[in-house]
Amino acid sequence: MTADLASASPDADEDRSDTSYRVPGLERGLRILTEFSPREPVLDAPELSRRLGIPRTTVFRLLQTLESLGFLERADRDRNYRLGVAVLRLGFEYLSSLELTDLGLPLIESLRDATGLTSHIVIRDGRDIVFVAKAQSHAPIFSSVKVNVGTRLPAHATTHGQVLMGDLTLDDLRTLYPEPHLERFTPSTPDTVEELYMRIREDADRGYAVSESSFERGISVVSAPVRNDTGRIAAVVTTTIPRPGIETALLDGGLIEKVRHAADELSKRLNYRPGTHPVRGATSAAGKNTSYMKALGIK
Repeated sequence: MTADLASASPDADEDRSDTSYRVPGLERGLRILTEFSPREPVLDAPELSRRLGIPRTTVFRLLQTLESLGFLERADRDRNYRLGVAVLRLGFEYLSSLELTDLGLPLIESLRDATGLTSHIVIRDGRDIVFVAKAQSHAPIFSSVKVNVGTRLPAHATTHGQVLMGDLTLDDLRTLYPEPHLERFTPSTPDTVEELYMRIREDADRGYAVSESSFERGISVVSAPVRNDTGRIAAVVTTTIPRPGIETALLDGGLIEKVRHAADELSKRLNYRPGTHPVRGATSAAGKNTSYMKALGIK
């Protein structure tokens, strides 16, 4: 080992965490990519410049670089951009490598075949939920449902997200959502963290959730939690019904039980063993109302 290497090695790892090792151009490029979303799939340079506080000339250069690499593409002949196939390719290659999707895809395909409904596996990423696997229904009516692998939605406003947060305590939620009021998307969206917590606990105690047009008009869902080998909720299995409500015939045909069975089977494949790990945030049926009120500061 040379003297230079010997002198550099003891503190090199610590120094690498310093901001001096950050690459501004790369950071700015990644920040541009994260501004695109299902709600805003198309953005232009002036808007990106305003949001990120970057000069327009710099934004133009970054956009052209990202476009040349396939991460962005022109949305029209003007200066509007949208995500390109390179981003999708990265996402699909990563998601396809996940144990969760490898183990779960056959199960949601079976669920799709048993119910005739499009089925998904959904995970939580901070304040968002992400659809990571999809079994598309063969019925023509589902062609209008624009939810694909990689779609992100707000966790607090969706039934999937509320089920995914079933292990979180009220303090956990307050850390995740420090604002006094939550962004509302429909009249059904919880307005406060306390209201969200009550909704989460109800779904957790039930063991599944049913939603009829609570996030998107004309879309109903049934979701059930998937737990991993630590006992924590790792995902949800869900079916989508492209109607404002769920028909009685579907419920009488065991739709909820089929969704829960698929979720339980995926939990088993992830080595979850019921009773092995305590579930955070859970309460007994007898004392749940008292516990909720104490958690919310109500005496």
